[in-house]
Amino acid sequence: MLTSKSLLTLAIGLFCSFCALAKPPKREFYELKIYRIQGKEQENRLDTYLRDAYLPAAHRQGIAAVGVFKPVPTDTAAGKLVYVLTPLSSLDALLSLPAKLGKDTRYQADGKDYLDAPYTNPPYVRLETIVLQAFAGRPVLRKPDLTSPKSERVYELRSYESFTEKLFHNKVDMFDKAGEEAVFDRLGFNPVFYGEVVAGRSMPNLMYLTTFADKASRDAHWKAFSADAEWGRIKTMPEYQHNVSKNTSYFLYPAAYSDL
Repeated sequence: MLTSKSLLTLAIGLFCSFCALAKPPKREFYELKIYRIQGKEQENRLDTYLRDAYLPAAHRQGIAAVGVFKPVPTDTAAGKLVYVLTPLSSLDALLSLPAKLGKDTRYQADGKDYLDAPYTNPPYVRLETIVLQAFAGRPVLRKPDLTSPKSERVYELRSYESFTEKLFHNKVDMFDKAGEEAVFDRLGFNPVFYGEVVAGRSMPNLMYLTTFADKASRDAHWKAFSADAEWGRIKTMPEYQHNVSKNTSYFLYPAAYSDL
């Protein structure tokens, strides 16, 4: 028979367990690498490295979903860029990943052509890295809920630059607190992530990735967004005016081996 003390202890234990379960997930960090390539040979070598070495090694490190994206064929950047999105649980995880990969003998063997490439025959021209932290209101990455062939999909990576850091945080609040994210969700934009750029060349800025079955679906979604009454209310709120200096869109599709 349980005593009053035992019942109290049990109640406290259950309450603590509930609190642990109810605690929101920590905000992820994202490493977005942008490879600049020249010619089909470099593209094929990079694909081989990413498909056969990097993604499997990332999976072995507990990273479930790595995204690999390329500009859509109609873009002038087609065949010139490859985007690699890696979600990480913390900055420590981001910083320690290279050392962990360095100890992975299978990764070293599978990625030898890329890792040991001579200066006379590199697998890419240049490499840019952007580091982001997930928005507080969307702390973890979501896989897109799409069934269309990957080659037909349109993933829209957007960057919103601001005049100052204060206005940048104001734009983040517009997404995270005023309800802009909720409009995207309600209209079915299939957002993969929203992130604050903490290291990159276009700061202060935020970036996010929305996904669509094809180009027609993308255009229809944005038409619905523009006409949405709630979005009309949010964008006219006085406290959220003049918080974007530049808005850039990059139209991508996922590589056949991409997890996202």
